[in-house]
Amino acid sequence: MKRERVTNLYSGRVQGVGFRYTVRTVATGFEVTGTVRNLDDGRVELVGEGAKPELEEFLVAIRDSEVGRFIKNEQTNWSEAKNEFRGFEIAH
Repeated sequence: MKRERVTNLYSGRVQGVGFRYTVRTVATGFEVTGTVRNLDDGRVELVGEGAKPELEEFLVAIRDSEVGRFIKNEQTNWSEAKNEFRGFEIAH
């Protein structure tokens, strides 16, 4: 199946609440690779690669997790996978 890339920007109270660690934990249940990191403007950026249905389920699982209540808005952008990730990590 064709791999795709999703870039998701989360806003709300998404820093200082364990958001990145929860996303990394949720990722272990999915066939996805990528990174999650805090941005200077208070948002969190997730970049993930995998099959589109798998990525879509991953994004839903994040919203359904204990940090989902802190998300006020999401911006999602789909593109072609670049295959540059080995696992799923917290980027600094």
